[in-house]
Amino acid sequence: MNLAILRPEIQQFITDNLKSKITKLILKGSPFDDISIQELANQIIAKLKSEQKLSSWFNTQNIYYPEKISIEQTSSEVTANYKSTLVKGTSIIDITGGFGVDCFYFSKHFKDVTHCEINEDLSIIVKHNYLQLKKENIITFSGDGLEFIKNYKANFDCIYIDPSRRNDLKGKVFLLNDCLPNVPENIDFLFSKTNQILIKNSPILDITSTINELKFVKEIHIVALNNEVKELLFLLEKEYDKAVKIKTINIGKNSTQSFNFNYKEEVISTYSKPLTYLYEPNAAILKSGGFHEISHQLNIFKLHQHSHLYTSNEIINFPGRVFKIEEVLNYDKKKVKKLIPENKANITIRNFPKTVEQIRKETKIKDGGSLYLFFTTDLENKRICILCSKI
Repeated sequence: MNLAILRPEIQQFITDNLKSKITKLILKGSPFDDISIQELANQIIAKLKSEQKLSSWFNTQNIYYPEKISIEQTSSEVTANYKSTLVKGTSIIDITGGFGVDCFYFSKHFKDVTHCEINEDLSIIVKHNYLQLKKENIITFSGDGLEFIKNYKANFDCIYIDPSRRNDLKGKVFLLNDCLPNVPENIDFLFSKTNQILIKNSPILDITSTINELKFVKEIHIVALNNEVKELLFLLEKEYDKAVKIKTINIGKNSTQSFNFNYKEEVISTYSKPLTYLYEPNAAILKSGGFHEISHQLNIFKLHQHSHLYTSNEIINFPGRVFKIEEVLNYDKKKVKKLIPENKANITIRNFPKTVEQIRKETKIKDGGSLYLFFTTDLENKRICILCSKI
């Protein structure tokens, strides 16, 4: 941590160059003898990435930013705030602390918060930033979080973990056993130190496989931000043996959509051809796999077992996008093209053998406009096109 970066003139330089082209800035070199241009560039890039994601940090003076990857990997303030409401008690420890955003929000609900980070440089940065943010109930520890718990005499009301994939896995689908720390391997030890464990996972993690890897799963929260799934949160409670609750939430700019159901509850869908309205579930629900639960709970019809689109004659308040159906026809590229006089529409495929790109190439329909085309399969296994206007 280069403390020279905190000098007023350096901080002003960083602020003044937030919109500058980094490549040109690097070519000019550093105007300061004790700070490299690479250090300045990192502060500028990381701060700019924080403007929308971490506004409390962005708007606080003398914040020191780590390598930009730490900003990219950290929770946003919106998702951190959400997860902080899921657990309660007096003391909580984050054994994979990172940039410390989650601990910042846990500190609003817990009296004592411990932030563990194995990267010493990052731990020092986090401690400095908490002082700037006036957070006095967070203790920072530089080292292995599991070792800290082993050597700590008291128990915690909650242990929070954000396991990281091993570097050799890259973008592959993985299990919790493939992550560091290895939670399944240490689950018995962790429950000797707490009754609550909250685990943040990547959206690509398979829900069923993860439940099978763990013990005492009570709730799974699928958190989407502006219809993009950001986090899978697994809440574990010692000795819990009832139904696992799946809770989906899609946090938008102006509203929040939620839909909940019990994991593996036996419900069935009802089916229909397209009626008056078409419904497309949000990304959190699509990740949850609760496709029959949507039909069952909301009393609407599914178009096909594998077409995750729904329909009804009466409009309902739906956790996703809602459309008015204008026309339905069997798929024929010439007929589809005639549907769109301005040759511009938004295209979505659900359970359809062609990609959006293939359809656009065949029909010459460009992206955009106010009309929506859904290409899917109906309950009679016919390939259909549904022309809609968004509500």
